Amino acid sequence: MTSRPRRSPRGSFRSLYRLFLRAQISAGRLVVVGAVSAVLLLMALAVRSRASHSIDPVRDAVGVLNGLGLSLAVPFLALAFASSVLGDLVDDRTLVYVWLRPVPRRTIGAAAALASATVVVPVTVIPLVVAAVVASGEPAVIGGTAVASFVGVIGYCGVFTWLGLRVRRALVWGVAYILLWEGFIVRASATAAKLAVRAYTRSILSEYTGVGLDQGTMPVAAGIGVPLAVAVVAVALTARRLQRASVD
Repeated sequence: MTSRPRRSPRGSFRSLYRLFLRAQISAGRLVVVGAVSAVLLLMALAVRSRASHSIDPVRDAVGVLNGLGLSLAVPFLALAFASSVLGDLVDDRTLVYVWLRPVPRRTIGAAAALASATVVVPVTVIPLVVAAVVASGEPAVIGGTAVASFVGVIGYCGVFTWLGLRVRRALVWGVAYILLWEGFIVRASATAAKLAVRAYTRSILSEYTGVGLDQGTMPVAAGIGVPLAVAVVAVALTARRLQRASVD
């Protein structure tokens, strides 16, 4: 009698990654992505058309990219995709089929977070970079937008993947975090700002462009490093939750 060959950890990761990636694509989400991209492009065109009459066109472009891009598009699109990658499986009670696989829980958490980031990075970073080109065309604005949006997506995807597994109605909790915590509470406390991904992405854009932004007072190294570290910690928390939870 021959034993069944065991799948390598790398093969397990790839199969889980493909499974989660396929589950991320839906017509409704693609419509939302298209609408967000269209709004960003229209606002960029508006800024560009006013550039000749503006005292500081770079500041105007940075304001739009920060306000609509880093503060809204990046976190909300990350929330829409990342919170569902495991959350949908919990809701329809099919996570058990993933949970019972003989693979390390950290493999499941990493595959889920990476799958959501794989979808969110192109649908946010590319439209924002195009908007930066249209609105300003300055290399500093384009580079700052690309780095800040990419780092933000990674950080948010890690956090919201964990949130989707940890709580029911993750979209509601995620919206509360984005609008209440990052939108209002962090403005009243420098300590609270350190717990907001938005503060770090704003810092990157501010440091690249030289345009002062609220909460944008951290060095680029911290702006890049902290959200990436947050993503790693969030994946570890996801793995821990999968290890301890009873999935039925």
